[in-house]
Amino acid sequence: MNIPLLSVILPTYNPDLIRLGQTLDCLKTQTLPTEFWELLIIDNNSDSPVAGQIDTGWHPAARVIREPRQGLTFARLKGFLEANGNVAILVDDDNLLNENYLKLSLEIFEDHPGLGAAGGKSLPLFEYEQPAWLKEFYGNLALRDLGEQVIINAWEATYPITAPVGAGMVIRMDALKSYIKKITSQKEPISDRTGNSLSSGGDNDIVLEILKSGWQTGYFPMLSLIHIIPQQRTKTEYLARLINHTNKSWIRLLESHQINPWKKVADWTVPLRKMKAWLTYSSWKGPVNYIRWRGACGTFDGLARSNYLKK
Repeated sequence: MNIPLLSVILPTYNPDLIRLGQTLDCLKTQTLPTEFWELLIIDNNSDSPVAGQIDTGWHPAARVIREPRQGLTFARLKGFLEANGNVAILVDDDNLLNENYLKLSLEIFEDHPGLGAAGGKSLPLFEYEQPAWLKEFYGNLALRDLGEQVIINAWEATYPITAPVGAGMVIRMDALKSYIKKITSQKEPISDRTGNSLSSGGDNDIVLEILKSGWQTGYFPMLSLIHIIPQQRTKTEYLARLINHTNKSWIRLLESHQINPWKKVADWTVPLRKMKAWLTYSSWKGPVNYIRWRGACGTFDGLARSNYLKK
């Protein structure tokens, strides 16, 4: 077999086999013939090995690879190191890619030689009826629709809001050299979801390293996927914990890249700030107020001086 042009990297940890099966079914129907791409399923130390629970016989270049170090960052790194393609696509185990996703990805990167990473629309498929207030937090659930215009960004010492999210991110492997070198040399790299932890930042760390290396990132609306959202992820407490952890890790990420716009705060002021925010956000009034407050608490924790040492 010839070297594939594209590598699909699909990390998974204790997956819901029905959702993972749906993800694989959408990969089966891709219009790009399988001889042009490989499928790397990274089993991130699942309790029961994934290899014996799924069928990959339909793809001649599918591999299930075990990564014992827990965490999405390590799982993705394993995929990058194992990839043979010139372009990689990150697919979560609850993503349903449009049938042209792989074909369009190669065409976009061929047409834009300065492009390092790209993404597109991530549209929701709710397994249960969603609460009316959930839309405010779509971004935290990796859901996005920025319209029908292509948007391309270059490095401007800040994080572009149109940069790709991890779900469906397409990456030129040459643009990953700085990121891979950094992650493999760090004792405690910027972490992403680990087991049951909801900390994040890995997606953004990839984007920032690519931009700082002189590559562009872009939003291409023709790249579209469906993101399955189970009922548990629409619960108030889950979202509150998600946004709390995300805000804290976001500040750590910005600080690590020396683009954090906020001043650090004294540790002893953090409880007082949280108490004041409880009143400011009227946290007792409803789910949205409470979730916003928990997010603010995560920001205060991230800005605490002691946390600035944890880089």
